[in-house]
Amino acid sequence: MTDRYFEDYVPGVTHDCGSVEVPEAEILEFARRYDPQDFHVDAAAAADGPFGGLIASGWHTASLMMRLYAEHYLSPVSSLGSPGVDELRWPRPVRPGAVLRLRATVTEARRSRSKPDRGLVRTRVEFTDGGGDVVFSASLLNLIRVKPAGPGHGSAD
Repeated sequence: MTDRYFEDYVPGVTHDCGSVEVPEAEILEFARRYDPQDFHVDAAAAADGPFGGLIASGWHTASLMMRLYAEHYLSPVSSLGSPGVDELRWPRPVRPGAVLRLRATVTEARRSRSKPDRGLVRTRVEFTDGGGDVVFSASLLNLIRVKPAGPGHGSAD
């Protein structure tokens, strides 16, 4: 992760945030703990269910997204949290063994009028599977610190 500040999140720019595999054991472990529906926890029952087999919980997929997003998109020097998420969608199921790739596109960046040391960045995230199909999407909001002025931060001395 590079040091990235509000000014570095430019609308229209897309970032590749890496990929992650979704092993069956992790699907089962997550679902047993947080989303114990048959199509997430029981392969035999899932085979006769609405998806024709075991699938990952959407919340598991969201958690995997957040890990990559935090590691490869947000910068620890500037991330100030999030006021929320919009348009969270799971358009296709995630199957055991899937490898998901995350891309993040800055859709809006506006400086705060009331708190000039930060801005609000809206990012469209999409997880795609090996076939390029979108399996997860959301619009994320983040509060991002503005680049500090002074020596060592790119301003004139």
